[in-house]
Amino acid sequence: MSATDGTEGDPGGTGGSDGAAKKQRSFWKELPLLIGIALLLALVIKTFLVQAFSIPSDSMQNTLQQGDRVLVDKLTPWFGAEPERGEVVVFHDPGGWLDGEPTPDPNAVQKFLSFIGLMPSAEEKDLIKRTIAVGGDTVECKKGGPVKVNGKALNEPYIFPGDTPCDDSPFGPVNVPEDKIWVMGDHRQNSLDSRYHTQDANEGFVPVDKVVGRAVVVAWPINRWATLPVPDTFDQPGLSAAVSMAPVGALSVAGAVPLVMWRRRRLTSGRTAG
Repeated sequence: MSATDGTEGDPGGTGGSDGAAKKQRSFWKELPLLIGIALLLALVIKTFLVQAFSIPSDSMQNTLQQGDRVLVDKLTPWFGAEPERGEVVVFHDPGGWLDGEPTPDPNAVQKFLSFIGLMPSAEEKDLIKRTIAVGGDTVECKKGGPVKVNGKALNEPYIFPGDTPCDDSPFGPVNVPEDKIWVMGDHRQNSLDSRYHTQDANEGFVPVDKVVGRAVVVAWPINRWATLPVPDTFDQPGLSAAVSMAPVGALSVAGAVPLVMWRRRRLTSGRTAG
């Protein structure tokens, strides 16, 4: 079998050019579909997986700088996971935290790109802080001292150089309700965080259902690329709140009841058999 040059059965030699033209037209017909699929994928990713956010202020220095773009994991909360101590989280304004802040006025293109997730939203009123304590924790900070969670002092190397843990606004001890978190900025002397909103409806706490997700990566600018891991200080032994003995006792009793009933049946059946 011999190879052909692609013109067999086309004496005029025009078949190849007609095929190329059809392929060209086919591409342009499919292009809108491809664009539509790409935009749909971007929207799905933004809604359920990852979203970009822009850092609007200096309250998280030096961990984050104003103008940084971070990628926020939105998937994990869909599976019921709640913020953990030490995580940097993005959350919707829980009520009045951003009152008086200027609201940007993006153009139509910026709004569209924000809608599909290709640009950070300029209109949503979101904040970014570090989770210090979670539901069930007790958190406090006295002037001149460290932040303490459940009695354990935090070593906080992420605090902005020259800042103190809380000398500008000491607080506590504060008991964090279930389904809420206590947040603070890394630039402690330049962050209107939970400490400054204790008179609000939420008493300074952020409801978990207001949390958009955890910031995991600084994606832009390129020379600022970095991950945002949980600092080691939040892994120290004994940091978790003590487990109440009442539930443990109830579980012990509940587990013992079937065993007692089984033993009584064995003894009763043994006496009957005897």
